[in-house]
Amino acid sequence: MAENSASTYGEGTPCWADAQLPDVEAGKRFYGELFGWTFDGEDAPGASVWARLDGEPVASLAPKTDGRMPTVWTVYFATPDARALVRKVTAAGGRLISGPFAVADLGAAALVTDPEGAVFGLWQSDGHPGFGRLREPGSFVWTELYTPDPGAANTFYGALFHEALFGAGAEPDFGRAQVTDAFPAEMPPHFLVHFRVTDLDTALATVRRLGGRVQVPPFDASYGRVAVVTDNQGASFALLTR
Repeated sequence: MAENSASTYGEGTPCWADAQLPDVEAGKRFYGELFGWTFDGEDAPGASVWARLDGEPVASLAPKTDGRMPTVWTVYFATPDARALVRKVTAAGGRLISGPFAVADLGAAALVTDPEGAVFGLWQSDGHPGFGRLREPGSFVWTELYTPDPGAANTFYGALFHEALFGAGAEPDFGRAQVTDAFPAEMPPHFLVHFRVTDLDTALATVRRLGGRVQVPPFDASYGRVAVVTDNQGASFALLTR
């Protein structure tokens, strides 16, 4: 594994991300060129695939099983007990969407929402801890929750993931930002997955060339310089330089 990757992830640490796409083959071409990813499952068109960077897993692309589902990137937070954490989520006003369900012999996953409706995943590892590389170009580096009430979000996620967010020495890759009137009225609370790039302008030019679009031009945030984009199928994500 890379020097800055982790073999295990503490509860509340972002540990995986996947994209639900109408066309996985198109996704492989887009992200393969943008980030230099290679993919497992080349002989199974349309199946879920792992994306790898220098041989280490960094994300997965999955086919949408229902056309009514959004085309979206989802972040997963590590937990040693997905069922127990689901109970905490629902007791605190969140909602269970699906799971927990076994994923082969890799672990168990669940999809939930917070009280405002932002969707996130839970991952209980049993052989696949998560990212093999992170915080380096071409890999996950940050997730930002856009919410109308960051204070309420801090209370909710702090109760779920206190050590990861607020414990001694915590350096979370998870921020909370307020949705203001500057955002489209129809934009719901959501998580935005960030991938690190070396040169933001070059990456944005590649996104455009591959059929994606720039939703929000580059801006400076406390955690780096960021631009929000969509891929060529409509899944939103962010590019970040530090």
